[in-house]
Amino acid sequence: MEKGMSEIVKGVSKMVFPFIMLFGTSLVLYGHLSPGGGFSGGVVLAGGFVLLLLAFGKEHVFDIFPRRVAEALDSLGAAGFLAIAVLGFAGGHFFYNFLDKGRLFHLWSAGTMVFCNIMIGIKIGSALFLAISMLSMSRLVHTKDGVEYRQSGEDE
Repeated sequence: MEKGMSEIVKGVSKMVFPFIMLFGTSLVLYGHLSPGGGFSGGVVLAGGFVLLLLAFGKEHVFDIFPRRVAEALDSLGAAGFLAIAVLGFAGGHFFYNFLDKGRLFHLWSAGTMVFCNIMIGIKIGSALFLAISMLSMSRLVHTKDGVEYRQSGEDE
């Protein structure tokens, strides 16, 4: 039996997924100029992969975005954000904006804020995707001895 939902849901998911990724990336990159930022953009990016998870199943999504890559990006986002904060010590303060602020209302007008948003977007997007995908692959089963945790695919 084929995994996932109907062909209509799969077709719509394939069409909508690139636009969700584009919107999430836009939120991350332009969050310092408009409503958005790393957190909300990361949530939208994770939501795109969750849509594919629901429509196609975990095997298809983990072919596109492997779990090890998601774990590495999660760590990279946290380490990158910390590195930006610590590099501020070069200017004398934690999180000091050590880059040129540029011209107002342009992409490079916020100094290190753009890089902070990118790292937060990577961190939140991959961590939220991992959390939701791991939750979707497990379940609690009530037995006569109590409650047992089982991964999907295990016999009852």
